[in-house]
Formats: sequence, structure tokens, C-alpha cells
Amino acid sequence: MFRSVMVVAATLLAAPSLAAELKVISAGAVRGVVGGMIEDYSRQTGHKFDFTTGPTGLLRETIASGKPADLIIASGPLMAELEKSGKMVPGSRVDLGRVGLGVVIRDGAPTPDVSTPEALKRALINAKAIAHTDPKLGGTSVIHLMKIADGFGIRDIVTAKSVHATGGNDAVAKVADGKAEIAVVLMSEIHAKGAKLVAPLPEALQLWTVYSAAIPASSTQPDHARAFVAALSGPAMRPRWIAGGWEPAK
Repeated sequence: MFRSVMVVAATLLAAPSLAAELKVISAGAVRGVVGGMIEDYSRQTGHKFDFTTGPTGLLRETIASGKPADLIIASGPLMAELEKSGKMVPGSRVDLGRVGLGVVIRDGAPTPDVSTPEALKRALINAKAIAHTDPKLGGTSVIHLMKIADGFGIRDIVTAKSVHATGGNDAVAKVADGKAEIAVVLMSEIHAKGAKLVAPLPEALQLWTVYSAAIPASSTQPDHARAFVAALSGPAMRPRWIAGGWEPAK
């Protein structure tokens, strides 16, 4: 199915003279699942991709610095900010899907109960070290984790056990390497070998974040960027999004 979508794109765009390099600024939460799609898309179209990824706070700074981009993939709140600023092409926003947060442990480690808010609280208190994105980077997962800790009245405990990471993928890697006992990350960021998802956060504490793609007004390749987004959000891609921990947009 993916090939059929790509063949259509290739027919429209892939003549050698039309091959382009697309500059993409993307949330790290999306990079894992999009990576495989990019490889297939590049083979079919001849396009190349220059990806800049990071947590929300870092993306906000990167975009504000004026770094060139043909496409931006970001969380709903950040995308809303960008739209209000007038920096995006009106009507170009496409929702790709939503993803929630989950608890990660090392393979072979005892599995903590995180099925209820109270159970999650105990797991955070009992953990010897908790990996999460450095709060200075403004990642979605760490902001919500600290909000949960505040609600439990255990922020000081969680902070004292914190192992800072550059993003969700790095936090998972620190668990896999034994540098932390658990991590709380977006479920789309669990890629490191040696670590696994215990369970999503309890629904009462869950944060579902929608990620969207849109074209900056300064894009030099808006047509190619629009075609790529159409491929990412097409029905043939739904199995890949689901396998990557996402609920694709309907």
C-alpha cells in the first residue's frame, strides 16, 4: 500500500530535475516513525531530507532563530503559537496523530504497578532514579511529569532522583543502560534496545498530545513539502503510525 502511494508521488514529483532537499524542523516524538517513511519516500522521489529534531522548547528557540525550514512538525500548542505569529502558510496545517505518555523500565527488571494514580505515585517514590528530558529543554513529557509530581506532592522527591536527558529517546536509553530505573516519555520515543514500555499512564493522568505538520511561509519547497505531508497522513500509513505507538488522525 505504501508503494502505491509513493508511486503516485513519484509520478508527480520524481523527475531528476525536480529532486529536492527538504529542510524539516520536527519534534523528536515524530522522528522515530517518520524515519522509515522518509527512506521509502526518498527512494521513490529522489528527494533528500535535512532533519532538525528536539523537544518543544528547543524547537521554539530553533524556529525563532530563523533557521530555514520547508516543513515544521510540532505539538499542537506550539503549532498554534506559530499560526498566530503569521509564520505559517494559512490552511497548510495537517494533524498527523496523537500520542500519550508511558512508563519505561529496563528489560528483565521487576515490573512496577502503574495502573492507577496511587500506584504510579508509589512507583515514582520507590524508583531509585527517574530519567526524563532536562526541564530546561521544555519537553512535553517532563512538563507533564512535573505537573503530576506537584499534584502528588512529591516534586522534591522526583527532582532529587532525576537523571536528565536530551529528549525522550535519550531518557529511554539511560534506562536501558542502567543509569535510571524508570522513565516517563512519549510512547512514540521508546526505541532503545534493552528497555520496554510498562504501560501508558493511568487515563486520569494521561496527556494526549496531537502533532501537526505545516508549511512555513518562508519555505522554498512548499509543493514538495505538501506532497510529503499528504503521503505521511494518507491511509496507507496508518499501520506504521499505530505500530509506532500513535493514534493516527482520522
